[in-house]
Amino acid sequence: MSEKSNDSFGSKIGAVLVAAGSAIGLGSIWRFPYIAGENGGGAFVLLYLVCVLILGIPVMLSEFAIGTYTRKGPVKAYAQFSKWWKPLGYNSIIVSTLISGFYYIVAGWSLYYFVASIDGTLYSGEEFHTIFTNFTASWKEPLYTMLFLLATHIVVARGVQKGLERTAKWVMPVLFVMMLVMTLRSAIMPGAKEGYEFFFKPDFTKAFSIKTIMAAIGQAFFSLSIGLGCLITFSAYFKKGTNLSTTAWSSSMLTFMVAVLSGMIIFPAVFSVDGLQPTQGPTLIFETLPFVFKDMSMPELWSAIFFLLIAMAALTSTITFHEVITEYFQEHHDLSRQQGATISTAIAVVSTTLCLWSSKIFDFFDMFTADVLMPLGGLLTCVFAGWYLDRKIFRKEISNNETLRAPLFGVLVFLLKWVAPLLIGLTFIYNLAF
Repeated sequence: MSEKSNDSFGSKIGAVLVAAGSAIGLGSIWRFPYIAGENGGGAFVLLYLVCVLILGIPVMLSEFAIGTYTRKGPVKAYAQFSKWWKPLGYNSIIVSTLISGFYYIVAGWSLYYFVASIDGTLYSGEEFHTIFTNFTASWKEPLYTMLFLLATHIVVARGVQKGLERTAKWVMPVLFVMMLVMTLRSAIMPGAKEGYEFFFKPDFTKAFSIKTIMAAIGQAFFSLSIGLGCLITFSAYFKKGTNLSTTAWSSSMLTFMVAVLSGMIIFPAVFSVDGLQPTQGPTLIFETLPFVFKDMSMPELWSAIFFLLIAMAALTSTITFHEVITEYFQEHHDLSRQQGATISTAIAVVSTTLCLWSSKIFDFFDMFTADVLMPLGGLLTCVFAGWYLDRKIFRKEISNNETLRAPLFGVLVFLLKWVAPLLIGLTFIYNLAF
């Protein structure tokens, strides 16, 4: 018999930290700043918060309810309701497989930059662009990618409490402390005022542009890991009596807080160095931020802290993708956790090898998951929760068998039934068209 039926988180705070950890990752610390930079700073931040509240939390709650009701992974969870919804569960397996292909590579970059900061390679006098180019063209890139994959495998193979929950309990507090330290350091930089103005002062001429709205919706999905199926997987491990509303709210606000802190670290730094632009794009962290640390006292120390922070955030996300696939093989093929984790690792080795072999495959996996499969999964999840899922079941899970009040349940259903599908559907069409 599968071990999964005996798995559960040991504490409610553990459930919150694991759920938040699945969302807090490169999406919040790496992706959020450059997406905000490309979309007007403060205007984007405001829209992103709105999207988290009216889209992120409702979809997260619906995935939590499905997981706690069925106590199964996404494939069997949807199949329990109807065979016609089973493909939505398989979508989560496909998304996790494709995302892991490029995500482990970026995670490996952060690990390499941490090491390069410590041993002095990053500040050896060579141009930062050249360092990045030489690294990605050498044997070191696959080495650091596989090291990160091995670390993820070890955590997942140890189980729900000893692996997932224990890791979240020490990684998340350390992550927040490191972010606060870096935030305070950025606050005393000469460009702090300009950076804060860019990041917090909304330009409402940009706030209502289609591009900014679509970017905010997409970032909410990417950073909260909704439409991925991982929240169904993790909520199946929640202890009975877990307050789903509190967990969803806490996880979402922690994710938003990390995203804001990452902006408060990066934008004051960017505005402190001549020639750097907040619209730098995906290379903002790896090719641009080292310029900032170079002019600080003890640049190796600050650079090492920052890239260790990135690596730790990445680990919380790679655990998520790995667990979704591990759980599938464990549940569907009656395997032990160690066997399921080994198969999941083998699949990740193949997908990362493909992305390492071709940058076009890397870009395709990135585009196809973020712009197509995740929005499609989120859209169908909303349709399922808003139109198909029995209201009694949904309310029962949200209210813990009516032991908790659910005063906004009607608003939640309205958002899932009408608002979320419309906005997500528009984002899906916009991504395909542009």
